[in-house]
Amino acid sequence: MGSRRTLAALSAAVVVAVPALAGCGSAGGGKDGSTKPAAVRLPPRNAGFDYQIGGAYPPPKGVRIVSRDRSDSPAPGLYNICYVNAFQAQPAERASWPADLLLRDAHGEVVIDEDWNEPLLDLRTPAKRERVAKRVNRWIDGCAEKGFDAVEPDNYDSYTRSHHLLTAGDATAFMSLLSRHAHARRLAIAQKNTAELAGLRGRAGLDFAVAEECGQYDECGVYAKAFDDRVVDIEYTDGGLRSAVAGWGGRLSIVRRDRDVSTPGSAQYVRKAHGDVRAAAPR
Repeated sequence: MGSRRTLAALSAAVVVAVPALAGCGSAGGGKDGSTKPAAVRLPPRNAGFDYQIGGAYPPPKGVRIVSRDRSDSPAPGLYNICYVNAFQAQPAERASWPADLLLRDAHGEVVIDEDWNEPLLDLRTPAKRERVAKRVNRWIDGCAEKGFDAVEPDNYDSYTRSHHLLTAGDATAFMSLLSRHAHARRLAIAQKNTAELAGLRGRAGLDFAVAEECGQYDECGVYAKAFDDRVVDIEYTDGGLRSAVAGWGGRLSIVRRDRDVSTPGSAQYVRKAHGDVRAAAPR
């Protein structure tokens, strides 16, 4: 868990109706197999944001949106996003995954995201995607039961680290399974990074974006266009923060964090709100 790239006030929140899968979660279909709409609330645009996936702490003044790990609880009174590592296995949880659901190369070796020592999950067939989704959806259930408003499935871009064993189609098909379940539990669902797939947000069933360093890599416009400015952005450098704020400070929700997303009191802790940087007019 941590920052990744493809080396990647509640009154303002909008309520939208989305179709839920019959039989999935608390908003399942009727006895005739039909589906019923489930109301999900989208995050407000251009709001104070804090990224706390490295550990929860009291949100700073002015924060209206918080993202926290699924092991933590929501921040009272704010819009809360629940972080889930959905496409890769946490190192400590590797042994809990069935061996055949870990992606393996032609030599039978598990494919690893070397930056985080995380095995990639095998999403190559519909049957395996269903099995992986069944496990991840239990975590999504936990997010809903805790009272989160949305879920952030990380490593959508893991197919780019799969040595061509996984495809963008595999990733999108798997994400659609998570989206349907999240919507059935009345949770919005975010696209995490993966700007190249932003145009497929409808097929994947995604509602907003959580972007890392879109200012640093000049990707904010891609997410802003695809998600109608419902974008939360985390920058990890002062230069990235300045770029994000200069172009998008009046439209997106932007924060500067340290790469370890550490908690206050640690030597690594950094947090700067986009209001700490003089913004130029949005382009």
